[in-house]
Amino acid sequence: MGLFSLEPLLPQLLSFPGLALAAALLLLVLCLRAGRTRRPGEPPLIKGWLPYLGEALKLQKDPLGFMKTLQKQHGDTFTVLLGGKYITFILDPSQYQLVMKSPKLSFRIFTNKLLRKVFSIEKLATNDDLNNDLHGCYHLLQGTSLDILTENMMQNLKQVFELQLLKTTNWDTAYLLTFCSSVIFEVTFTTIYGQSLPGNRKKFITELRDDFLKFDDKFPYLISDIPIELLGNVKSIRKKLIKRLTSEHLARTQGWSEVVQMRQDILEKYYTLEDFEIGAHHLGFLWASVTNTIPTTFWAMYYLLQHPEAMAVLRDEIDHFLQSTGQKKGSGFPIQLTREQLDSLVYLESTVLEVLRLCSFSSIMRFVQEDLTLQSETQDYCLRKGDLVAIFPPAIHYDPEIFEAPELELMNIKDWKLIHPGSSLNTTSEVHHLHAN
Repeated sequence: MGLFSLEPLLPQLLSFPGLALAAALLLLVLCLRAGRTRRPGEPPLIKGWLPYLGEALKLQKDPLGFMKTLQKQHGDTFTVLLGGKYITFILDPSQYQLVMKSPKLSFRIFTNKLLRKVFSIEKLATNDDLNNDLHGCYHLLQGTSLDILTENMMQNLKQVFELQLLKTTNWDTAYLLTFCSSVIFEVTFTTIYGQSLPGNRKKFITELRDDFLKFDDKFPYLISDIPIELLGNVKSIRKKLIKRLTSEHLARTQGWSEVVQMRQDILEKYYTLEDFEIGAHHLGFLWASVTNTIPTTFWAMYYLLQHPEAMAVLRDEIDHFLQSTGQKKGSGFPIQLTREQLDSLVYLESTVLEVLRLCSFSSIMRFVQEDLTLQSETQDYCLRKGDLVAIFPPAIHYDPEIFEAPELELMNIKDWKLIHPGSSLNTTSEVHHLHAN
């Protein structure tokens, strides 16, 4: 037992008067945390009228519209209370490098806090060697290793679709998001973690996917300071997911990717093989692998189905590719694409980039390690230790001074490369999270 224990107080807290007292104390704490005032030199402060939550509901309802409204009212830099956190948003792209290069604004501290809160990963915050070793694994997502992953993913995609086509006698219907979630999750998991043993393969992947999607749905609340105990059953769902991804359970899958094998070897250096936190690391890696792929696929299909003329352009590009490589369409003719060949499909790439521009509300976040003054050519701002700083790229995705036709949609797919030459919007954020609903 520690220095302070709630055990003697539980009977009183669980009674109605006790619950009322607990609620009153919680409300008091929230009000005190929201009682911040703006200091001289700090950006405009927007707290909203809700204690603790601040403006979180407005941001969740319409991220871009909310940011644009605040920009008109307060300029390019302002601080907002969101779920117990004070976040300073910087919308002027000329100041992005100031944030990215400042040694007093830490990405690692931000991510370590996020990993602990969301995935229950503790050791990264206190062990720099583990941090550095895991970071070194990412070279296996480039070059030849990426070629192998791409080839394996093509094979797994072929197997998923062929299995469905061979056993289906009549066309079935499903919600588009459900379809995309099912296919992308299974293909991604089997590509990086391999196939589970025969017998329970479909049951394993289905249960894992369903729990993962429930967990991901709570992500915006998990990254806030709301106690996880107040978020329904997400804590028990997270525990189930981690348990399925522990060393013991993953040993039952065959065909690990090179990057997963290297991560596992590193984790076994710092943990015992039975350590539950190894599964937490794998949950974080799996989340990073699919959490944007699913909604990006959904939105791409959604827009393409709305615009048959854009779909025709893509079909024509793919047909020309198949002819040039001597491949045929149809059942029994597997399509093979290397990474270089995928890169050559200009309109396919443009589709993905344009969908990210239209639908992504990602941010780049930094943790303020100490009080500092962020200097710029227009105005200097004071930032407080413990706050977060955010770059919000979507604010410029509809800017006509940057994109000549910001409202362009898929029907004009052939013009995208002319309007957005060399576009790489999918690399503007280090913490991505798209929502398909």
